Amino acid sequence: MLSTDVRVRECVLYFLPVKTRLPLKFGAQVVDRVTCARARVLVEDRRGRTASGWGETPLSIAWVWPSDTLSWEEREDALRQRCIELTRAVVATGVHGHPMELATKLPDSTLPHLAELVCQSVFDQAIHDSFGNLHRISTFNTLTRDYLTIDLAHFLDSDARFSGAYPGDFLRPKQEKLPVWHLVGGLDALEPNDLTGVEPKDGYPILLRDWIRKDGLRCLKIKLRGNDALWDYDRIVRVGRIAIEEGCDWLSADFNCTVGDPAYVCEILDRLLAEQPRIFAMTLYIEQPFPYDLEAHRIDVRSVSARKPLFLDESAHDWRFVRLGRELGWSGVALKTCKTLSGALLSLCWARANGMTLMVQDLTNPMLAQIPHVLLASHAGTIMGVESNAMQFYPEASVPERLVHPGLYQRRDGVLNLETLGSAGFGYRVEDIVRDLPQPAAAAS
Repeated sequence: MLSTDVRVRECVLYFLPVKTRLPLKFGAQVVDRVTCARARVLVEDRRGRTASGWGETPLSIAWVWPSDTLSWEEREDALRQRCIELTRAVVATGVHGHPMELATKLPDSTLPHLAELVCQSVFDQAIHDSFGNLHRISTFNTLTRDYLTIDLAHFLDSDARFSGAYPGDFLRPKQEKLPVWHLVGGLDALEPNDLTGVEPKDGYPILLRDWIRKDGLRCLKIKLRGNDALWDYDRIVRVGRIAIEEGCDWLSADFNCTVGDPAYVCEILDRLLAEQPRIFAMTLYIEQPFPYDLEAHRIDVRSVSARKPLFLDESAHDWRFVRLGRELGWSGVALKTCKTLSGALLSLCWARANGMTLMVQDLTNPMLAQIPHVLLASHAGTIMGVESNAMQFYPEASVPERLVHPGLYQRRDGVLNLETLGSAGFGYRVEDIVRDLPQPAAAAS
């Protein structure tokens, strides 16, 4: 028990609707809108001192809860209702602790695990932010023995290798500038003959070359189908040729959980090596080709990871799934703050201790959601920077935040710049961000 421990005294929830300027394809579903859940919590330490903090996450239905039987509205309503329940639950627990400890006190639900984590992440982030604000230091500097009464072994099934170790021991010093990855969606136009005539005329680029030139991009992530090898190979080659011509350095390939057999990926990679060796060499890693449920689909993936680093994403719900993935041959893990920052930190620690490489991947994070996401990447020591694509799909959603943090909401010379962030909590500087919030969806105290 430490005097720095906090409990949540108040919580307020908001829903912020956002519409995409271009459709974004997730697996078999096309996304044209999203609701961001935002929460403000007030915490109190054992001495009665208080501070507030904020958390935000897009409720990305297509990503967290793919379904052929439930409508978008049914799934979104379920996530909204769960966030409302959690608004009350984070106050009702009444216990004191570090944010990492309080994260374990939130009750589970019957939602799919990934959907549950996204809902919990809103409140987990807000508690982490308020804890840093209370102690007037960065959230990422509160992950030490000075603020945690329990070590990593407590969180990681009493693994003796983590006895006396804390999350802060596995973090890197903050990077103020990060290489940024651009998402090449499956519906994105690459060349003028891909245009349909219905594209928005809003001053933002449409074609890939224009994005590369405007933002100085060097890293491109390619969304693939995973069930059409000829299309996937052609897509990689088309993007790869543009990347070479425009001076990009790196590519990655995201198969979005739709592949059932490692041979599918291996054949594409082998053909690239034989026919397009430069594009093969530029491909830095492969992301999540295989189904979400790692326990139900225990696929030996060593044939893929022998060719290129292979990263868990949707399957990496928490560190236990990362451990299972490593047993099956996965070589890296893509962290996401939308699976809770607390959970991402535990996955980071376990992965780093077991020789796995790291990335931090986007959930098309706008507004406040962008900041913890990029901060995690700045401390994680990733294989190459961070993915960030909200400025592609709904740039206008973040205008108030962009006025305060231009380097975080505009990609310049292929990087994001964190230098405008404050020193406490996540450094949002919410007092400087002029944004009108809707009426609260829920409140508890």
